Amino acid sequence: MKTESRLERVLAGGHFAVTAEIGPPKSASAKGIRKHASVLKDYCDGLNLTDNQTAIVRLSSIAAAVHVLDEGGEPVIQMTCRDRNRIAMQSDILGAYSLGIRNILCLSGDHQSFGNHPTSKNVYDLDSVQLVRMVKEMRDEKKFLSGDTMKTEPRMFVGAAANPFGDPFEFRVVRLAKKVEAGADFIQTQAIFDVEKFARWMEMVRDRGLHKQVYILGGVIPVKSEKALQYMQTVPGMAIPDELIKRMSAVKGKEAKQEEGVKICVEIIEQLKQVEGVCGVHIMAVMWERIVPEIVQGAGLFPRPRDFEPAEPEAAQAGDD
Repeated sequence: MKTESRLERVLAGGHFAVTAEIGPPKSASAKGIRKHASVLKDYCDGLNLTDNQTAIVRLSSIAAAVHVLDEGGEPVIQMTCRDRNRIAMQSDILGAYSLGIRNILCLSGDHQSFGNHPTSKNVYDLDSVQLVRMVKEMRDEKKFLSGDTMKTEPRMFVGAAANPFGDPFEFRVVRLAKKVEAGADFIQTQAIFDVEKFARWMEMVRDRGLHKQVYILGGVIPVKSEKALQYMQTVPGMAIPDELIKRMSAVKGKEAKQEEGVKICVEIIEQLKQVEGVCGVHIMAVMWERIVPEIVQGAGLFPRPRDFEPAEPEAAQAGDD
């Protein structure tokens, strides 16, 4: 069966993939999404649409993905377990596929206490591993979680997230293995600043042979100042070397600091390209999306492969349910 995901075809073709994030707005406007998508589509093989990131209400990731499609981009919807039960999740997955969306990233989601509705009730009917397994079974077995069958399955390219830096460090690869066993096709990691520590994690990944079972995209974040790095140093599960903070602090001037942040990001990507088992990079430049083309070009990852024709849509069968 021909894959319908362009991102999957890029990875399967042995190309070093590039994905990036677009943060949907806290409004009903599609203007910003379309503007970013029109620029980034030529530099990225997939564009992630975040799902109410940091538990703040934003435009639906599925609606945002439709705007990306309209601009010729390849959307990757993010879906969190925080806000939906299994009925709503399965319904949204069917809906997303029917709209032309072919990639999904399965996440737990930031706790609502971090957002602008801290007293709202979370759901967490499923965790992220169970969500991965559910999407895989919907695709491969044409089954809902209830066991009921469907005639037209959502053939999604299924992704999950991984944090190589959380404690206990040795457990992080175990967590990854669970997501791979559940059916994850690709992984996007937490932001990498400590490449040496990430390389040690990848050694454990290779020891288990996981790099041959899943496509791993290393996450990177371009920063604008040492203050951003200092803040991230306080966030659990982040590893920020002191040397990077000293390097950014030594640069004077807002524009110069931003240029240095881009330079650091490009350097990290260049290092990741040399790590066995890393198949691509995921650039998280939310609220700074315009810098992505410069990073992609600086890392020698432009132009992107364009020799992949989109799969022909399958005609809906009469009486599908």
